[in-house]
Amino acid sequence: MSFGSPYLTLPDFQYSRPKSLQEALQLLDEHKDEAKILAGGVGLFAFMKERLVDPRYVLDIKGITELQTLRDEGSEGLTIGAAVNLNSVLEFEPLKERYKALRDCIYLLSDPVLRNRSTLLGDLCEALPYVDSPAPLLIFDAEVETASLKGKRRIPVSEFIRGVAEIALEPNEIAVAVHLKAPPENSRSLFLKHTSSGEFSVTNVAALCANPSRPENRTVRLAYGAIAPTPTRVRDVEELFKRKAPITQLIDEAVKVIMKSVEPMTDVLATAEYRSHMLGVLSIRAFRELLGC
Repeated sequence: MSFGSPYLTLPDFQYSRPKSLQEALQLLDEHKDEAKILAGGVGLFAFMKERLVDPRYVLDIKGITELQTLRDEGSEGLTIGAAVNLNSVLEFEPLKERYKALRDCIYLLSDPVLRNRSTLLGDLCEALPYVDSPAPLLIFDAEVETASLKGKRRIPVSEFIRGVAEIALEPNEIAVAVHLKAPPENSRSLFLKHTSSGEFSVTNVAALCANPSRPENRTVRLAYGAIAPTPTRVRDVEELFKRKAPITQLIDEAVKVIMKSVEPMTDVLATAEYRSHMLGVLSIRAFRELLGC
């Protein structure tokens, strides 16, 4: 199966490398729909080669210092700027334990060479069903910070992706950072991904658990992607695991809830039936590993 571009060249465009966020916003406000933002360029150049987008102006923001923030803010969470490449995020110490689901995701997202160019916000902004980053961002209640000449705002990731290749950015806005909320104390998380024959997810699952042996304080979260046009965090599962019942029983009930929450799609990667089956398999595996059963 091949997903390569039928073209070997890029369409003509005017390249700009603004030195500050303010300059980038002014250029974007001037050119609006005729401009595209380049951070890593991995997705953008692929789309341009495929003639899916044909911008007259490309604004390269990767050299803007303001967008290179990578900061652990303790109880306030984690901030990752739009120009931070994935290898830098992967090597960031706080991800190894506190945000392990995101670290697992980044490790599986692409190879080390592409990670030197790719960015987390770039992956998220593609908003294609098979991208990996939305599910782990959902379990950490992440928000996308955007900026325009009018100011800044924050959009929950759950609202940021509106549909296939459709995001909540206005033409004059730039996604400048993603903010993850701090996970509960003593929590563990993971990310699982199933592919058919390449890098693209057929099904992926991110899950988090804290205090698994204490129902009154137990926290369980699960989100999935690559199954339907948009990623989903299954909120009903979170209430279910607060009940006092055998863990194996709760897992069985949770998987049924998850399976009812999704309408899987069929595409060139997999059938709806196969996706549904793999969602059940990965969900059970995630719960058993995190809940210790």
